[in-house]
Amino acid sequence: MTEEIPLAGGNVSAGVVRVGDTVRRPAGPWTPAVHALLTHLRGAGFHAAPRPRGVDERGREVLEFVPGATVWPDRFSEVEPRARLARVGRVIRDFHDAVAGFIPPPDAAWQVVIPPEDDGRGEIIAHHDLAPWNLVTDRDSWTFIDWDGAGPGSRLWDLAYAVKAFVPLSADPDWRRSDAAARVRVLADAYGLDEEQRRRLAPMLARRSRAMYDLLAAGHAHGTPPWARLWAAGHGEVWRRDTEHIERHEQHWLAALLT
Repeated sequence: MTEEIPLAGGNVSAGVVRVGDTVRRPAGPWTPAVHALLTHLRGAGFHAAPRPRGVDERGREVLEFVPGATVWPDRFSEVEPRARLARVGRVIRDFHDAVAGFIPPPDAAWQVVIPPEDDGRGEIIAHHDLAPWNLVTDRDSWTFIDWDGAGPGSRLWDLAYAVKAFVPLSADPDWRRSDAAARVRVLADAYGLDEEQRRRLAPMLARRSRAMYDLLAAGHAHGTPPWARLWAAGHGEVWRRDTEHIERHEQHWLAALLT
């Protein structure tokens, strides 16, 4: 029998193991829809996502194992150069364009923990966690992982989270950047936002960050895993400070986006 190697990292890694060239993880009601999404992306020519390989004899989700390591936090230098940051924007745009033609199964169930800012349907099936902790790199190969939270969303809602995470827009002195506004502009340019989208993105950066804080606060209040655990570990306070920092500098981000 092939050895099962537990895989650590991420906020929800219990039961996630590597078996040969596959990853096995607990399945949920959303798994069939997520696999349909990943199959569509591959067929549409988008290769920065893992291949789905069905369900094993124990009912676990099976995905191809993606070699490499996540960018956050120890390999953030991978996206430090602006050319590499621009690649992030292009990959996200490629994903959004590829998913635009996806028709979800009629019985699709999704696990969206932070709904989009609309009536709940969304314009695309978004990833909802496009961040350096979900970007695996191996030499020149880049792959976004952890698609379990995919579901209805919007391009800008998905991109706003990615901008916050990849710039990063942080109040922490260890991560705060003097060139943050310029990096916001790099991502917007690489993605190809028009002027109207840029005007909408600037205030959305804080709203998307606050939505994450609200999720953690609600999880703490109701004891909901893993959000209650993350709140206890101080993540709620981090997101609160980051949100206030982003709000204070909204005009700074807007000016950079429109200059």
